[in-house]
Amino acid sequence: MIPDFIAEHAKLPFIPPYLQPGNDQFSYGANFASAGAGTLDEINQGLVISLNSQLSYFKNVEKQFRQRLGDEAAKKVLFEAVYLISIGTNDYLSPFFRDSTVFQSYSQKQYINMVVGNLTEVIKEIYKKGGRKFGFVNLAPLGCLPIMKEIKLQQGGTGECMEEATELAKLHNIALSKALKKLEIKLKGLKFPISNFYTLLEERMDKPSKYGFKEGKKACCGSDPYRGLLSCGGKRTIKEYELCSNVSEHVFFDSAHSTDKANQQMTELMWKGTGNVTGPYNLEAFGDSQE
Repeated sequence: MIPDFIAEHAKLPFIPPYLQPGNDQFSYGANFASAGAGTLDEINQGLVISLNSQLSYFKNVEKQFRQRLGDEAAKKVLFEAVYLISIGTNDYLSPFFRDSTVFQSYSQKQYINMVVGNLTEVIKEIYKKGGRKFGFVNLAPLGCLPIMKEIKLQQGGTGECMEEATELAKLHNIALSKALKKLEIKLKGLKFPISNFYTLLEERMDKPSKYGFKEGKKACCGSDPYRGLLSCGGKRTIKEYELCSNVSEHVFFDSAHSTDKANQQMTELMWKGTGNVTGPYNLEAFGDSQE
């Protein structure tokens, strides 16, 4: 996971899951993420921990800090902490293969504004508790993920990306950037480098050999032409799956997730890359930024 590689760069221990049994210290942070969650409560409802629930967990940790450290010390910890946020993919992908009616209730612009609006409300709540430094990862070219290419094949395609999903990702990334710039004006001291995950992943998909890969479009684990079916591990409806012989040759591990090698490369650029990768500064410089 990218946060693990960031922790290595920051010379910190891996950040444990908030709900890990026996984990109640959070000295080096907490991981509130939930696989499959979106910014909207409706996304994979009942199967994931929603963003709003994750926010409530953060508020629990904030209370613990104040009880254990006192108000001033807790305020300092929350002020100096870095809040890494990467969410939104499932808001745009789930309706394509779970509930297509989610899109039908809104115009494209309305839906994107709702997703970005929910995220900015969470940022405001963290800000109220003392958070000032936020690190964001924008959305990948979603229509070119193996799972979406698989859906396109099922619709009669011939291996092309699903442009509707990629277009949503592009529009989301623009809307998120604009929303954060507006927040920066309203919320004094707010800092928010955005890592350009879209371009980083796209480059490796399109020119894998340039980055030390042999395969940029087909996943290592899964089934069907792009190994885009959610069958990796054989624990879902489809039990049969294929597994590559060398995972480090692939950009994608499974239907929607990049390999450790790809993540490590992209994290390196997020950590100390230039403005075309992460801006207005990289994560390494981020910790030294002052209000």
